[in-house]
Amino acid sequence: MTWLLPTPPPPLAIGIAVAVVVVAVETVVVGLLHAAHPQGQPSAVVYMLGVVALTTVWGARLGLGVALASAVVFNFVHMPPSGLHLTAAQDLQRALVFGIIALASGGLADLARERALEAQERADEADIAAEVAHRVHGRDDLASGLRAGSQCLAARLGLSHVSIEAGAAPGPAEVAGTTVLEPAGGRRLLRLVVPDDTPPATLHRLRDRLGPALEETVRTAVDRQELIGTLRASQQATQALLTEQAALRRVATLVATGGPPGEVFAAVTAELHRLFRGFHTALLRYEPDQTVAAVSERDTDGRLLPEYPSLPIAGENIVSTILRTRRTARIDYDSATGPIAVELRARGFRRGLGVPIVVDGELWGVTLVLSARPEPVPADAERRLHAFTELVATAIANTENRGRLIASRGRLVAAADEARRRIERDLHDGPQQRIVALALRLRMAEDLASDDPREVRHLLSDTVRSLTEIHESMTDLARGIHPALLSQGGICPMLRTLARRSVVPVELRLQVPDRLPERVEVGVYYVVSEALTNVAKHAQASVAYVTVGADEGRAWLSVCDDGVGGTKPDGGTGLVGLRDRVEALGGRFSVVSPPAQGTTLTAEIPLAGPDPCPAAESFPMVPAG
Repeated sequence: MTWLLPTPPPPLAIGIAVAVVVVAVETVVVGLLHAAHPQGQPSAVVYMLGVVALTTVWGARLGLGVALASAVVFNFVHMPPSGLHLTAAQDLQRALVFGIIALASGGLADLARERALEAQERADEADIAAEVAHRVHGRDDLASGLRAGSQCLAARLGLSHVSIEAGAAPGPAEVAGTTVLEPAGGRRLLRLVVPDDTPPATLHRLRDRLGPALEETVRTAVDRQELIGTLRASQQATQALLTEQAALRRVATLVATGGPPGEVFAAVTAELHRLFRGFHTALLRYEPDQTVAAVSERDTDGRLLPEYPSLPIAGENIVSTILRTRRTARIDYDSATGPIAVELRARGFRRGLGVPIVVDGELWGVTLVLSARPEPVPADAERRLHAFTELVATAIANTENRGRLIASRGRLVAAADEARRRIERDLHDGPQQRIVALALRLRMAEDLASDDPREVRHLLSDTVRSLTEIHESMTDLARGIHPALLSQGGICPMLRTLARRSVVPVELRLQVPDRLPERVEVGVYYVVSEALTNVAKHAQASVAYVTVGADEGRAWLSVCDDGVGGTKPDGGTGLVGLRDRVEALGGRFSVVSPPAQGTTLTAEIPLAGPDPCPAAESFPMVPAG
């Protein structure tokens, strides 16, 4: 039926020509019908068909003309007598009927044509909206999709340009010669920027008919973009987690196979570099002399750097902040102070992030990520570094404990051998020699028994004196192995005796309410005894302070002096043996000895029995707090 309702109608000249032909054909048809039935009157209905058809195609004006022409031709040709004889009774009535039919047909045709045109426009708009949606959703990112959709919309509407923008917020400045549209009744998710010379009908289509569909397309595209972003972020987080877990597995495997501490530290910084590409990574350890040392360090390319000298902890920087707060620290090295900040600025670093490494409850060191870029270290670096550092601390503890346990076993064997040699030497040089001399004197007394009784009496007197000396020597030797007074009177009398015998004056403070388990008393005795010996030999101190206390679950002690400080726990001053003894009892041992600030030795021993396999520590720690 589309050929009956063309848009727009054909030219009027063609309509007139067609009307002439149609009227002529209708006249012939009416004549043929009348010839077939001569007894009836000619019918004008055939002419009505032509009027309806021509009115439908060319409108009411041509239809009225055709209606009038049809009435005249019908009267002239078919109404007797022949010739033109118009009458008001019949011809006017017939012309009026034809005219009414022409007007009705024209109105219906115009309405049908309008509806058909609207349906065609709706179909075109649906096609445009579908094509624009296809272009928008066919791109990976929203911006390129909106550009492709804008180009498609401009081409379909015949405009020079169209810009589809997500969101109603205006840009920094509107482009001259453009008009901004917002869809009617929308949620202000879409802006359409079109040329100023856009026809009003096109503006109406864009605002009222295409706008809602385009807004829905943009909303879907925005939701899709957000979903894609969420999925990508989730994928990246999952990949980062898998990378972290793989790094931790590699470190744990190295620890499990018994790798030395240096190799484990290098592996830790290598894994940190894999997690933070393009950043400088380092593993720092706090030293007892208030300095910090880099046990492993890698540059931005992942190369292992040589060791740097230890730097004093001073000023305001990551290392000093973590030592003070025991919390994660971020810092701008442009404003940081202290020798560490000066060194890092000289090496080109500007931003830093540090996470404390806590091993067995004590601050061991810092995991450090440094950047030479002006922007700060990424926000998620703290979370990733913190999660990694917790397991790194476990790996460090396991590695150090393995090394310490091996070293401790060696020291215990060496100490036992040395103790046996010392006992053998003491017995050989003391009681054994005197027993041999005593045997010779008894043999001389036997030989002189019958000759000179007075000489025999003198020899026997010397023998009794020698036996007494042997007894005293054996008693002293036994006390060197285990103090008898400790078993008899407990730890307090022995500590008072040690304080009286000390070369350096000792201020003693005892808070022990009752007797302690024997193994604890022996441990406390030897720790205090060795500590006071070290003070006398090495500290150059004027006074020492000894505090010993106990409660229901533990015994603790501290030995402080005002000496020169600078003591190293592994420097051969007997502190390693004391650490082994305390840790063999399941306790904790630490030494803080900054240069020129004296030395503080602390130990804590549980009153309950130690674990079957106690962990031993040989690396320096910074005490909690």
